[in-house]
Amino acid sequence: MSGRSVVSFSAVDACLSSLKTCQSNISTGMDIATTVALDLVESKNDMKEVDEMERVMLEYAAMSREMNHYMEAVEDTVNQLKRDKPETLPDLKNVVEEKFKALESGNSDLDLQSNEKFAHFREQLRQMKAQFGVQADGEKSSPLEQVDEDIAVTQSQMNFVCPITQVEMKNPVKNKVCGHFYEEEAILDLIRHKEQRDRNACCPKVGCSNLTVRRSDLVPDEAVKRAIDSQSKQSRSTQ
Repeated sequence: MSGRSVVSFSAVDACLSSLKTCQSNISTGMDIATTVALDLVESKNDMKEVDEMERVMLEYAAMSREMNHYMEAVEDTVNQLKRDKPETLPDLKNVVEEKFKALESGNSDLDLQSNEKFAHFREQLRQMKAQFGVQADGEKSSPLEQVDEDIAVTQSQMNFVCPITQVEMKNPVKNKVCGHFYEEEAILDLIRHKEQRDRNACCPKVGCSNLTVRRSDLVPDEAVKRAIDSQSKQSRSTQ
């Protein structure tokens, strides 16, 4: 019999599963914080509360980064063991901790700013502030920023009609790759239809060069949804 240690990775798998659950909970928390912030802007509440939501989002982004680093450290340790097959097992906890600290040592504020959900939150917030004419106390938009906000609102209005159904969207999603909007169920149906034929779904927006639309590219756009709802209410009130 070989004297080599036999490693069971069931406990590691359970740990990774728990970490992924925590990551999912963080993602849900960020979604809730985004909704709360947009509600505050729409109701034109004190912008200090909106700023507080932004701080909450940064905290979530920091937690998400920490979880990612810890999962990466665990996975890297497991892969190293599988690759090297050492005669004597090292102290796994220490190995993971060392890898985790090495990853954390490279942290910067830019990491948090570039967090996908935080970046999406900032963009949604900017659109909502432009739509409802809201800004923080003492915050003034430069002429160039005002033009950008006007363009953003105009573009949102132009995107109210889904390029697939050709009717006003109810649940718009934005394509992170090309920036175009679709009715959620319509684009998912298109992707499923193409998959059944072993083909990629192209962006249905006329003139778009994006030849591969994936589910992972699609994100709900709450700001555009609220803009659509607001316009619909205004239209009904004038009838």
